Amino acid sequence: MPHTETPGTEAAPVPRLRWWTELPLILLVYACYSAGRLLVRGDVSGAVDNGLTILRIEKALFLNAEHPLNRLFTREPWIGIPADFWYASLHYLVTPAILIWLFRSRTVRYRAARTWLWTSTFVGLIGFTLLPTCPPRLLDASHGFVDTMAQYSSYGWWGGEASAPRGLGGMTNQYAAMPSLHVGWALWCGVMLWRYGGTRTAKAAAVAYPLITTIVVMGTANHYFLDAVAGAAVMGVGLLLAPLVMRTADRVRARFVPRFAAVPAVSADSAGSSSAATSASASAATSAVSSAAGSSDVSAGCQTSAGERIPRQRDARFEAGAEPSASPQDAGDGAPAAAR
Repeated sequence: MPHTETPGTEAAPVPRLRWWTELPLILLVYACYSAGRLLVRGDVSGAVDNGLTILRIEKALFLNAEHPLNRLFTREPWIGIPADFWYASLHYLVTPAILIWLFRSRTVRYRAARTWLWTSTFVGLIGFTLLPTCPPRLLDASHGFVDTMAQYSSYGWWGGEASAPRGLGGMTNQYAAMPSLHVGWALWCGVMLWRYGGTRTAKAAAVAYPLITTIVVMGTANHYFLDAVAGAAVMGVGLLLAPLVMRTADRVRARFVPRFAAVPAVSADSAGSSSAATSASASAATSAVSSAAGSSDVSAGCQTSAGERIPRQRDARFEAGAEPSASPQDAGDGAPAAAR
């Protein structure tokens, strides 16, 4: 169906997104998320109870993949050390890289993708608030988990107490395990690569990145399998809410941000009338010039004799050709020159 404009106006142009406004906005959103995640620390005993409940549910459903993976990562440093680097680093690198790539090469898709990511992140923050959960690595050793981040901390930039930089472990909420936004963000990156990558390599990475991330978060004992499932569910909720968030943002912008003035639309009838009026004006102007040329009043208060011409005018008129044939109007000194 062709796009139609409201009669009499044209749609105001949509303002372009600029990196110098997007970057501070992204940093602000992430800072708000991090601060909110830190402030919603729940009761430790309640978080431990929630973690044990999730573990019991997984065992009942035969979904307990964390134990064998964690034993593998603990026993094999060549797997455990790269996995810890993957968990501690890639969500800081890959997610911003995908955002930048979308902003530069898929601009028309960027706003919806960015809004989906932000909305899902804040939905995850609600999950941290309502269900503080102790990750497997912080459970009592009797439950059979080893904290690989602590075991291999001498190899990485993180400290032994958390995946945060050394000395900053106390500034993180270690009981924000449900849902796993590591898995949620990796899933978002995978969807973006699958939809807009365009190559087989991109599609392979789109599948591999969220899948490996899910294995890593369980093998390092940072999340339960159900945390990963919840992370994917949060991204689904964010996807459903993103259009509503964008419409709300548009309404707020329309209300508080000055917009371009509406430009009157020119219809076919008005265009024809305007063209006719222009032609009439041009004809009137030509007649006025012709009358002025035939009149003896060259300028106000300046008289000239009939037939007198401006010096060099005759030479200019006949540079390109011969003299015209004489006509009755040209006979005699007193006859006025014909208008051309």
